[in-house]
Amino acid sequence: MDRVWIEDIGQHVGKKVEIRGWLFNKRSSGKVKFLIIRDGTGFLQAVMVKGDVSEEVFERYGELSYEDAVVVFGTVKRENRAPGGYELLLEDIHIHAKALDSFPIPKVRPENIPDVGKLFRYRHLWIRSRKQWSILRIRDEVESAIHDFFAQRRFRRFDPPIFTPASVEGTTTLFPVPYFDEGEVYLTQSGQLYLEAGAMALGKVYSFGPTFRAEKSRTRRHLTEFWMVEPEVAWATLSDIMDLAEDLLVYIVERVLENRRMELEILNRDISRLEVIKKPFPRITYDEAASLLLEAKRKGTPIDFEYGKDFGSDEESLISHRYDRPVMITHYPRTIKPFYMKPDPKDPSKVLCVDVLAPEGYGEIIGGSQREDDYEALLRRIRQEGLPEEEYSWYLDLRKFGSVPHSGFGLGIERTVAWITGVSHVREVIPFARTPEKVRP
Repeated sequence: MDRVWIEDIGQHVGKKVEIRGWLFNKRSSGKVKFLIIRDGTGFLQAVMVKGDVSEEVFERYGELSYEDAVVVFGTVKRENRAPGGYELLLEDIHIHAKALDSFPIPKVRPENIPDVGKLFRYRHLWIRSRKQWSILRIRDEVESAIHDFFAQRRFRRFDPPIFTPASVEGTTTLFPVPYFDEGEVYLTQSGQLYLEAGAMALGKVYSFGPTFRAEKSRTRRHLTEFWMVEPEVAWATLSDIMDLAEDLLVYIVERVLENRRMELEILNRDISRLEVIKKPFPRITYDEAASLLLEAKRKGTPIDFEYGKDFGSDEESLISHRYDRPVMITHYPRTIKPFYMKPDPKDPSKVLCVDVLAPEGYGEIIGGSQREDDYEALLRRIRQEGLPEEEYSWYLDLRKFGSVPHSGFGLGIERTVAWITGVSHVREVIPFARTPEKVRP
């Protein structure tokens, strides 16, 4: 018999095959025994009928425990009622390794009141469930789509360091790390500053890696360790990278719909919400968004917003629920944005930046800007912010030698996957979440 993977089972209808995996579930109706086998690529129903297999094989059903490692043999049959549309008419089963204890996560539990604390204590086992399996496969598709998107546009992968001597997004959210005779350095908040150097060397670059924020935030949108993709483009304006961000999000969603529809259905995701993600995205200014919020507040919506403040989770949700696709918000006040963003020549109190909010209340998934390319202006801003000038000397060098307009953005993988999958909390869309209170397993 040929050994096959469950995801390829449809190519072997009528053939005898061998499948290696784990017992995910089982049930009995007397003379017919049903086994659900998973192998990492999918789930397959295997059927044992009394009289069609040896008595020894039939009785082996009683020996099976959840998550036993097994090898099953049988003939593939098309069966629309079975999960995935196929089943295995089982002829033999070998138990390769018995589970040494009862599986700590019930196979059947009230989905509306899960013991989330317990689930995350057993995260290393919880990822075997159909829901978590589906989420992680969609995450993989999103990441593959991102790499393909930038490869097709001839971007070069550029890997910035994870240890950095200074901040990018603010000194209050840094994780300090002892570093030999250098004293303290920090885990990166973003690779952006180094990517700007890469863009000056290679034209169009992107990075894909972990980033760290020491925020004691416990919302459903925040992690202390998360993954970002960050493109940076020489000779690009704010408008250019807004177009790029729009194209990227449309491409990602199309790829997931094309290749991971089954997983979306397992998650009961409303696919129609994703099918409308097409260009163009609505584009509004900070002032326009602020007007919407102040009007809502005047009418009694309980939000704590004042003009000139950044948008919090409640404000982002209120704005995004007005649209059926991501909304792009531009031209935030200069006082609430980082030092490297270029002021708007038409209104220097604003900066040339964009935040992209996902629909359905999932919040900001992209933040980007046109960078300050003038040496003197950047130096003044660094001094105004009280940043250590010597640590940014190399960054200032980029403006000394052939400075050009350049722009980029960062896309948070976890928030993007949470939105696409419809999952309520980002901790479910990363294999092992790190939050202020959780660093195990």
